[in-house]
Amino acid sequence: MDFKSTRDENNIVSPSMAILQGLAEDGGLFVPVSFPRLGKDLETLGKMSYQELAFEIMSAYLHDFSDEDLWACINGAYDEKFDDPGMAPVVSVGNVDHMELFHGSTIAFKDMALSILPYLMKTSAVMNKSDKDIVILTATSGDTGKAAMAGFADVPGTSIIVFYPKNGVSSIQERQMVTQKGDNTHVVAIEGNFDSAQTKVKELFNDNELRNEMERNGFQFSSANSMNIGRLLPQVVYYAWAYLREVETGRIEAGKSLNFCVPTGNFGDILAGYYAKMMGVPIGKLICASNDNKVLYDFFETGTYDRNREFVLTISPSMDILISSNFERMLYHATGNNTGELLRLMGSLESTGIYTVGPEIMANFGDFAAEYANEAETMDQIRKVFEETGYVMDPHTAVASRSYEKYVEKTGDNTPCVIVSTASPYKFPEAVLNALGSLPEDITDDSLIDTLNAVSKVAIPKAIHELKDAPVRHGTVVPVDGMKDIVRKIILK
Repeated sequence: MDFKSTRDENNIVSPSMAILQGLAEDGGLFVPVSFPRLGKDLETLGKMSYQELAFEIMSAYLHDFSDEDLWACINGAYDEKFDDPGMAPVVSVGNVDHMELFHGSTIAFKDMALSILPYLMKTSAVMNKSDKDIVILTATSGDTGKAAMAGFADVPGTSIIVFYPKNGVSSIQERQMVTQKGDNTHVVAIEGNFDSAQTKVKELFNDNELRNEMERNGFQFSSANSMNIGRLLPQVVYYAWAYLREVETGRIEAGKSLNFCVPTGNFGDILAGYYAKMMGVPIGKLICASNDNKVLYDFFETGTYDRNREFVLTISPSMDILISSNFERMLYHATGNNTGELLRLMGSLESTGIYTVGPEIMANFGDFAAEYANEAETMDQIRKVFEETGYVMDPHTAVASRSYEKYVEKTGDNTPCVIVSTASPYKFPEAVLNALGSLPEDITDDSLIDTLNAVSKVAIPKAIHELKDAPVRHGTVVPVDGMKDIVRKIILK
């Protein structure tokens, strides 16, 4: 099982090299040459621990990792840093189940992949006899930055630079990043939005002058974004895990379809669900839930991807994205792995901000459905679900929850469904409390956290406790055009 670039069918590399490079040198994203199938039946898989299931699924893709190396990565990542032994517990909320992906060290779903990526990357460097220090360049819409830095902090032979949009993340998300420890961690706010940061990071990867300068000085770039296949593959695991838990509890029969509704911005999380389905997990529809930045919803409705629209700052900032980088992978699969057509469509997006696909290609998106929830619907969903069930959702999960209701109302599809719950409400306390009508008079991070604890009766996570007295260590702010210079300054000194 090797990987090839979406933009050059002859650019084929080993799994470890795909992880090490992060982004293909031609600007494409690495995808599997073919999809492996589950090697064991559902009954056998259902008896596995999360770690055993992770090994079963990831080993099917990572053929150049020895069993010993892959187990070392898994055991290093999925340990006591997660506060639930099931890693990704599936809980009942009214008449629908939620898979909670926020039990890791930064209380967001990115922990599921970014806890293991540093291990995968260091192992890949050793396997490929790389003598260069790895420089992780990452743009974040809120959660990737903290989770990536937590994973790579003080890992020998690595440095990480995280770019985030100033005033485009929640106060808790920002505080988590700017207080991050580690001599090799660097956080830079940009005067722009996430799309601007992500586009510039891609440009830096493809800047031959900068890449050569870094290599001459003993460095090579890689990515912790979901552009890196090493980020995507660990996420495939929890879709299989949730399916097996639904079978275990009797909610579905083994082999019957299960839908997932996923709050979606960069398209990585939901794409992992598609990869799980391609491996043989009996997934029905993958419901793509968008907020007011509903570029993906509009694509599924019309076949036109159009980023030429107002960028809206919402209470679900990790979904405030108009250029979904991982969508390139799905578009490539939908074209029948047609590199020429993919290049034509991406070229149109880069030059005009828009592309349209015909009915033949759209037919290959049949595994997906789409809905969206605006700000008012999201706020109302947080309040309604809490009043009806006592369960408190973060805004991203609320977008998925309301989108799922709208999907059922529109289609009548009553296939059992799991809502993918991507973050703890403690990452967005102001938005949650505002929705619940319980904002404190004196709005500070500490007062918001304490009030949310009193209202929700949900224990304050360790990650939030640690923030209370953590000193600010990062405060650099640059314009988007200053990102290249700050990378040089940080790394080359």
